[in-house]
Amino acid sequence: MGSPTFAAVDLGASSGRVVLGRLTAGRLETTELHRFANGPVPLPDGLHWDAVGLFREVLAGLRKAGGPVSVGVDSWAVDYGLLDSSGALLGEPFHYRDSRTDSVAESFVDSVGAPELFARNGLQFLPFNTIFQLAASKGAALEVAEVLLLIPDLIGYWLTGQVGAELTNASTTGLLDARTHEWSPELARAAGIDPSLLPALRRPGDVVGELLPSVAGETGSTGTSVVAVGSHDTASAVVGVPARSPNFAYVCTGTWSLTGLELPAPVLTDQARRANFTNELGIDGTVRFLRNIMGLWLLQESLRTWGLTSEDLPGLLADAARAEPLTAVVDAEDTRFLAPGDMPARIAESCRETDQPVPGTRGALVRCILESLALAHRRAIREAAELSGRDVDVVHLVGGGARNELLCQFTADALGIPVVAGPVEATATGNLLTQARAAGQVADLPEIRHLVARSHPLRHHT
Repeated sequence: MGSPTFAAVDLGASSGRVVLGRLTAGRLETTELHRFANGPVPLPDGLHWDAVGLFREVLAGLRKAGGPVSVGVDSWAVDYGLLDSSGALLGEPFHYRDSRTDSVAESFVDSVGAPELFARNGLQFLPFNTIFQLAASKGAALEVAEVLLLIPDLIGYWLTGQVGAELTNASTTGLLDARTHEWSPELARAAGIDPSLLPALRRPGDVVGELLPSVAGETGSTGTSVVAVGSHDTASAVVGVPARSPNFAYVCTGTWSLTGLELPAPVLTDQARRANFTNELGIDGTVRFLRNIMGLWLLQESLRTWGLTSEDLPGLLADAARAEPLTAVVDAEDTRFLAPGDMPARIAESCRETDQPVPGTRGALVRCILESLALAHRRAIREAAELSGRDVDVVHLVGGGARNELLCQFTADALGIPVVAGPVEATATGNLLTQARAAGQVADLPEIRHLVARSHPLRHHT
């Protein structure tokens, strides 16, 4: 019969994938079954996600899975869909890069009070947090909505018919109390919604439900259940960190660089608020104390502006390696870089404003981006360590950026401590192993991390 299989549905902001995994001889074996593009859809009222199209791709991937024991779904955070009383989706979910929150977020914080808001939800100020999106919402959808579902919970609902909210992703909304780990009715009302719109909470490892008969028939997966995982992709990626030392920091790289520490409790001091850190929940009640840094979005948008693809990246990285070091750096957390558009022009604008030379070649600009990210990683990790009182002796860089040797080396150079790169698919790995633990095949989080280290090639940068 072979060992049981698990399917991870991993939805990123630029691409999605369905990955099959099984435990064999003390290792996790994975097979990517299906990969598909994802991106914003401009509509007359703003920037949206094609959630229905994503679900179609999820079904296409599950058709190739051959009836796994369970399915786990993770995605990016903060964005949501609204369902009416019949369970119908009230319009495609807004994209977090939509500009409708630009002026609302600051006025909302002013009205509530920044210290009071951080003391309650513990979140970094980001203009696209769910609480600000709701405060910016207009139209009839909220008036007739019966339930709000974050993206992984929406996919889970379409798979099973069961409504709920997984805790790690709920903690990114700004609507969850950072101390009690329950929805805050006061914050919901401040955002202009009825607290009843927020569904019951689930935890990683909880069974969401069996596949609907229609989904089982469509995918050929009889007897398959959906299991809640760390449905915020960073929560699953941190599960997939192959850490052996408790004193580790992580950089979960992709469109964003989520950079910080895993802690047993939130850091809700005013110093943490002013340093713009966030306290999001991880598996087993852990806290992801981190800062959101713009990440490889800077490089992705530059490639798009130049009309290039990922196939052109090796040549650009070779040019970047030869370019003069540290001729110009930019603040990778500057909100000017948030929206889609001409990234090289915005980087040049930032350099001129700060009296630095504008990178004269594409290779020089790529080096500027990577060195800027490495310095942002250093700043975030050093501040996280100081604010939490935690020592850091190694950095685990996981996700798509683990392939980028220059970024990994620059980060090691900037921090002066080792960087361990890999696994690239840390999110899918954490997703699969959370399911395996729910099925009784893995004992605990330390065993998961030892298993990750045995299962993936890791590259060490000193």
